[in-house]
Amino acid sequence: MTKPAFHAYPTREALAEALSAGVAAVLAGAIATRGSATLAVSGGSTPKLFLEHLARAEIDWAQVEIMLVDERWVPETSDRSNHAMVRRHLMNGPASAAHLLPFYTGHETPDAAIEELELRYCRLTRPFDAVILGMGSDGHTASFFPGADNLDALLRSDGNDAVAAVRAPGANEPRITLTLPLLVDARLLALHIEGEEKRAVYERALSGDDASQMPVRAVLRAPRPQPINVFWAP
Repeated sequence: MTKPAFHAYPTREALAEALSAGVAAVLAGAIATRGSATLAVSGGSTPKLFLEHLARAEIDWAQVEIMLVDERWVPETSDRSNHAMVRRHLMNGPASAAHLLPFYTGHETPDAAIEELELRYCRLTRPFDAVILGMGSDGHTASFFPGADNLDALLRSDGNDAVAAVRAPGANEPRITLTLPLLVDARLLALHIEGEEKRAVYERALSGDDASQMPVRAVLRAPRPQPINVFWAP
């Protein structure tokens, strides 16, 4: 395993500034090289400040395709919608010119939408330019939850599926997620965590190798040419 590069910041504001600057640089480089860029971001409350800083970056956002790492199977009108959160906090100012790709299709279940979503995500240029992950206190990342009904398949490094439906005890509703191979081959792969509790969870994840108990271990241990970057602030 390549040891993660751990970046500690004194404040969450400083972390948001550094992470947004790094992501903006990667996206700008991709646009300069091939004319477009791809970015996958996480939901929840932790990324909000980072997204607000990133929204102000002066890059050619019209050439950027943004997607979620995972999503709760709820419409955008729900206060549980990660898509709605990203739209509120990122799709403002310069970043409003970007294209935000939704997960939710209106199907009754995420399983019923898999074929449509596979076509949508398989057309994207790989590897993604930047993927920003979060982590729960149970050691989940994306929608890779301990106890998920299909966790073994989700964590297969040689899987061919781009997306997967997930049901797990730790999730309040069915979910849809990008799969492990799609995430870990990103040019910039970052894990964004905040607070002493999350740092302790991260340290526990590093000290063991059972991904069924702490699925984030599958990400931390995935072979990569460049190490995963961990961004933390108290």
